[in-house]
Amino acid sequence: MFNIPQKIAAELKLTPAQVIRTIELFDEDNTIPFVARYRKEVTGGLDEEQLRQIKERLAVLRKLAERKETVLRTIEEQGKLSDDLRAKIEAAGTMQALEDLYLPYKPKRRTRATIARERGLEPLADAMLTQQDRRRVDFAALTGEFLNADVPDMEAALAGARDIIAEKVTERAETRAAIREYTNATAYLAVAASKDAAKLDERKVYEMYYDFRERLQAIPPHRRLAINRGEREGVLKVKLEIETDRAVGKIESQFITHRNGSFTAQLQAAIKDAYKRLLGPSIEREVRQLHREEADEHAIHNFGLNLKNLLLQAPLKGKIILGIDPGFRSGCKVAAVDATGKFLGGTTIYPHPPQKQWSAAKETLRKLMTKTKADILAIGNGTASRETESLAAEVIKEAGRGAYVMVNEAGASVYSASPLARKEFPDLDVSMRGAISIARRLQDPLAELVKIDPQSIGVGLYQHDVNQKRLGETLDAVVESAVNNVGVDVNTASPALLRYTAGVTSRVANALVAHRDKIGIFSNRRQLKKVKGLGDKTYRQAIGFLKVPDGDNPLDNTFIHPESYPVVKRLFEYLDLRGDEADLPARIERFRMSLQEAQPQSNRQAAGGDMRALAELLEVGEPTLIDILESLAKPGRDPRDDLPAPLLRADVLAMEDLKPGMSLKGTVRNVVDFGAFVDIGVKQDGLVHISQLADRYIKSPHEVVSVGDVVQLRVLSVEPERGRIALSMKQ
Repeated sequence: MFNIPQKIAAELKLTPAQVIRTIELFDEDNTIPFVARYRKEVTGGLDEEQLRQIKERLAVLRKLAERKETVLRTIEEQGKLSDDLRAKIEAAGTMQALEDLYLPYKPKRRTRATIARERGLEPLADAMLTQQDRRRVDFAALTGEFLNADVPDMEAALAGARDIIAEKVTERAETRAAIREYTNATAYLAVAASKDAAKLDERKVYEMYYDFRERLQAIPPHRRLAINRGEREGVLKVKLEIETDRAVGKIESQFITHRNGSFTAQLQAAIKDAYKRLLGPSIEREVRQLHREEADEHAIHNFGLNLKNLLLQAPLKGKIILGIDPGFRSGCKVAAVDATGKFLGGTTIYPHPPQKQWSAAKETLRKLMTKTKADILAIGNGTASRETESLAAEVIKEAGRGAYVMVNEAGASVYSASPLARKEFPDLDVSMRGAISIARRLQDPLAELVKIDPQSIGVGLYQHDVNQKRLGETLDAVVESAVNNVGVDVNTASPALLRYTAGVTSRVANALVAHRDKIGIFSNRRQLKKVKGLGDKTYRQAIGFLKVPDGDNPLDNTFIHPESYPVVKRLFEYLDLRGDEADLPARIERFRMSLQEAQPQSNRQAAGGDMRALAELLEVGEPTLIDILESLAKPGRDPRDDLPAPLLRADVLAMEDLKPGMSLKGTVRNVVDFGAFVDIGVKQDGLVHISQLADRYIKSPHEVVSVGDVVQLRVLSVEPERGRIALSMKQ
């Protein structure tokens, strides 16, 4: 069988040594965030994405290897495993290729070919397939020896033989591969409206597909997903169109060696039957499933990118916030939280129909802003959000201070009804918990959004249609990456945040919080070893990401792993520094810059020469030394601080205020294949089509924009009756 590390290395364009060492780390239960940050010397500096690709391919190829062993054992037990077949099975590079080889030996239900074999017709089928006799054949004489009570005449014998041939054709691995490739390359997807389309699609969501035909390979993933959903809902009828004669001709070229032979007509009939009845439908299902999976993977990848950018939005630190969960009949829940996210109090206002207590609602909001000294109003973007936005704008104008922000409230209701929310706020109703969540999302998106099932956060496209297991795995990996990229304050983090820390399980996260509640805040990282269930392995994986601000040891508030603390001590001795000097970060930064500038600018490759020498002196790898210096120069640094702050507004726009050519700013809410949806402060998000995202050609909107970006825009057109706003980011 092929060498798994070498195959992965070739696929990902890495060295076999890198892959082998990385696999060893994974087999020792090291997590991806830990390996990416703290084992760079071992992996050769592989990043999280590369590590994740290795881990995924390793799982696939190991599963393939296990399946090969099962297939080989099964065929050997049947006494049918030849050396040639063994070699083909061992060389199979995909599960599909392996299953094609196994198909003839797989237990199957009783078929027409099975019945023909039971009637003793396989020798006749083999004779026809091998085309041994090129002369004119007397079929009556040839079939005579096969006649019996079940095979009464020549035609019955030939029909049974053709059934056996059809099955052999269908089960031949090379034939399946050729027809699969041909179908995938040439098939057209033809879509039409179903007879119930008018009733099932009253809003004409799928109207563009009522008469649609396009080469399957050319259809972009978001269209495939839309068609699949329309088909599943019964609105659309979908079929593959294939040039059947050419497909049959390809099969004939594999089986018919003598075009003028006596058996040609029989073989042609068997092959045509095989394609129409068995092979064609099977391959069509496989090809459509392949394209479904490709579209799913594309959608999941985009969802992951959007989620990561949403989680890593800049927090609005040090602000007291009023979170508003808008509503009509049940009113708007208003919750005040202090700068640390602590709930200060809340109320319910009824500015909208049917109550219409506009003035009273304004007065209540104004008094609450004054009482709590709130700076910002965070408004959920769901039902009644734009009407509530108008209320907030009036309050801010009359108060002469403050601003508001529209916050994506997707998943807030899921959180507010969760056991975690009930535990945090047992005495509050569901809606008030939702208002608190909206406020906290603005203060620290990451800390609040990790409390919600990632699949409930609406930053994808067709997220409920794709493979849910695969989606869940991908989004969990995204959240894990984001949490460990930012780091976790062990003295304030919720169990929901802690459980995404490298190596930490939900059980350990809950135990850590329980220990903190019982004993008090942690003053250093060593104390975490006393947490029940947090053993040496978990401690090693997690501790570099768990920070202790204002603790006994300043290093505990950095990404420097305790295993590197001796290196830091040697560094300080080398530089004659003390760890508690007030200007230590500035001095370390100057020293770091001096190392980078030690070599001539023209010799970029040698620019790390002094860094390498220092790493050897301090007995540490150069990548780790670089990370140590960066952490010392920026202790407690939050990588999100470098990102643009949320867009604060003080006034409100209506769709009627928008005019073509108008310039304004907006916040990117979602990025999809065909463009980006942007909140510009009116009821409906506007769309920047991919063709309007940049002055240059781009393949993907993700090249230009990310969720949470604040962008400068120009209005192209407004269609109030259809709720559509077209925007441009072109200069």
